[in-house]
Amino acid sequence: MFAEYYGLTGKPFQLTPDPDFYFRSVTHRKALSYLGYGLAQGEGFIVITGEVGSGKSTLVAHMMAKVDPSQVTVAQVVTSKLDEDELVHVVAHAFGLEIGGKDKASALAAIEAFLHQEAREGRRCLLVVDESQNLSVHALEELRMLSNFQLGNHPLLQTLLLGQPEFRTTLQEHPDLEQLRQRVIAAHHLEPMQEAEVADYMAYRLHKVGWEGNPDFHADVCFGIHEASGGIPRKINQIANRLLLLGAVEERSEIDMDMLHAVLAEMASESAVPAPAKAEPDPEMEVEGEVETEIAPVMAEIAREEAEEPQVPVIDAEVLDMLLSERDEKIAELQQAVVEMANQQDEVVAAAVNPQIEAMQAQIAKLEAKVFEQERTIRHTLTMLIEWIEGEMDDSQTEKTKAA
Repeated sequence: MFAEYYGLTGKPFQLTPDPDFYFRSVTHRKALSYLGYGLAQGEGFIVITGEVGSGKSTLVAHMMAKVDPSQVTVAQVVTSKLDEDELVHVVAHAFGLEIGGKDKASALAAIEAFLHQEAREGRRCLLVVDESQNLSVHALEELRMLSNFQLGNHPLLQTLLLGQPEFRTTLQEHPDLEQLRQRVIAAHHLEPMQEAEVADYMAYRLHKVGWEGNPDFHADVCFGIHEASGGIPRKINQIANRLLLLGAVEERSEIDMDMLHAVLAEMASESAVPAPAKAEPDPEMEVEGEVETEIAPVMAEIAREEAEEPQVPVIDAEVLDMLLSERDEKIAELQQAVVEMANQQDEVVAAAVNPQIEAMQAQIAKLEAKVFEQERTIRHTLTMLIEWIEGEMDDSQTEKTKAA
């Protein structure tokens, strides 16, 4: 109703997650940074927590919209009270696998085979588990066991866990989840939106549906909405929807505080929203838990290095040997994958996969060329350093001789 009255092309404050309405608040920008860093690692667990309606699902939907399906295969699970056996079957189903029996072993075997096949075709696998607070400790341990699947030294599955604040507490404190905690490489807790962000948030969503200033929201209305909602995006949407509806009914071109008070009183009488909430103290001054504490120094170091001028790396012989060894292992794994693909196909299928084999061989050639160039650069740098040190020693010896 109000969309037609105000000339809007859609619903600006819908309650279901929509990546097109993703708003970069302070806490969501930080969450996206942690999420991006974690995904770049391609292993372990990423944990995003927040209150109901804080925007976890919208954040993930925004991330999913940017994922290249030719590079990453994503499966999403919304959990209820599942035990470990049920969870394994749900994960298999999420990846599109049909399991003949009900036994856990068959499901695990099918998942492992699927992950290997995806890796051979050049795709990573990401499992997104929403409402993780519903999972038992045994089910969480089962997820950790799935993360053990590897091809050579490369992990085959990465998991993103989304949950409410109680899941964060469980993960940090439960004694049986120590091994899972050690595999968390990035974590963030979504905080309520700041007071000054509410006006920008509402304007952003309104502009998405063609808003041109009608109706006009008084400045104090946005502050009132923040106080009433506690800065939770979904609660802001609820209140804003009711304000627009009231404005259309009363044919108002301005939304003022009297209208906000009327809407809040009506919603309170309907028990549509809880009593006005106050935002919790900013936890930026507190430790964000073990997993985030571990990742914070890494993020700080990355930022520091990006701000500095590039420098010639000083690498000793042991590090050089380690890099070359890792290079050789990766090349050997790729070559083995090419051999396995060729051996397992008949002539007809081989003709179909030849382009993939050629692409992998080209990738190997590029990798060898790149590492060869890196090796040459490193060795050249080491030679220059050695010559410089020897030159300094010779100069020092000459000065001592002259002094004598």
